Amino acid sequence: MLFKVDFKSGKPVYLQLVDQVRYAAACGAVRKGEPLPSVRQLAEELRVNRNTIAKAYTELENQGVIETIPGKGCFLKENNSPFTKHAKEELLEKAIDDAVVTAHHLQIDRENFLALVRERLTWFERKIKGGKND
Repeated sequence: MLFKVDFKSGKPVYLQLVDQVRYAAACGAVRKGEPLPSVRQLAEELRVNRNTIAKAYTELENQGVIETIPGKGCFLKENNSPFTKHAKEELLEKAIDDAVVTAHHLQIDRENFLALVRERLTWFERKIKGGKND
């Protein structure tokens, strides 16, 4: 699973992580029983305090998205998707709308915007494929 945090967003890092795990669970990017990265591993990868990761995992556990098995780690629970197909599409539409508005403000034309979207999709696909081989 690929995590990304934006320290300038104004949203707490632990909530960014909670949202990303929930979205990944909702869209099937993470499956039931699949382990999440360890607190230490994810903290080092994102360069944040371990307590931040632990707080995110605690919140996810309280929401019933993950379960912690002592000595083994955190795993996605079966009934983990709080989103219907329609809700997923609404979330994606909002993110796309935000990106389109940002592109407009930055005076990025349609062709350059779409080229950048294709480039980012390719990058993420490569990152995901590379992560599966590790």
